[in-house]
Amino acid sequence: MTARRIGPPLLLTACLLALPACEDTNRLSPITSGPNAPTGVARGQSVDPLIVGHRLMEAQEYELALQAYTRAIPEHGLNSEVLSSIGTANLKLGRASQASHYLRKALDQDDTFVPAWNNLGIALSALGEYYEAREAFRVAFALDNGATEDIRQNLIRAEDNIAALSRDEEIDSDFMLVRQGNGRYLLVSADE
Repeated sequence: MTARRIGPPLLLTACLLALPACEDTNRLSPITSGPNAPTGVARGQSVDPLIVGHRLMEAQEYELALQAYTRAIPEHGLNSEVLSSIGTANLKLGRASQASHYLRKALDQDDTFVPAWNNLGIALSALGEYYEAREAFRVAFALDNGATEDIRQNLIRAEDNIAALSRDEEIDSDFMLVRQGNGRYLLVSADE
């Protein structure tokens, strides 16, 4: 079998078709409108992974949120907000023991961080530590000065759960997770 030589017209056509793949993409016009257009980020800047994690939590993408919070560590360090966020994502993923670990670490960093106290109360409730959970909700409520309705409702549920234990009744597991800022997350039991 002899090799065929590609003629100049065919070679030229192949090169012209491949040329756009070699083009510098920085000269392409960015998407500036439509559903896929980026918002709030100038060209060359990156989005804070902590904010991305919060948005993913709101979108109920808890595993992706956990990954975003982990990516926030080099930028923010292991501060109370990052640790609390990692704990909260773990809680939404049903990993109460891991959540408790990270939320306690967040409180080691800042023992006045209200979302960490509240969410620790939820983790402890999920682990069956109802008395300790009630105390975490009490601290969250006191530090918040009773300003957040969700924390108040969590404290009431925790008190009701302690009373239900003494009467051998069912425990209420519908607690509200909170995070810093305006967000809130409902944590409902898996048996619903």
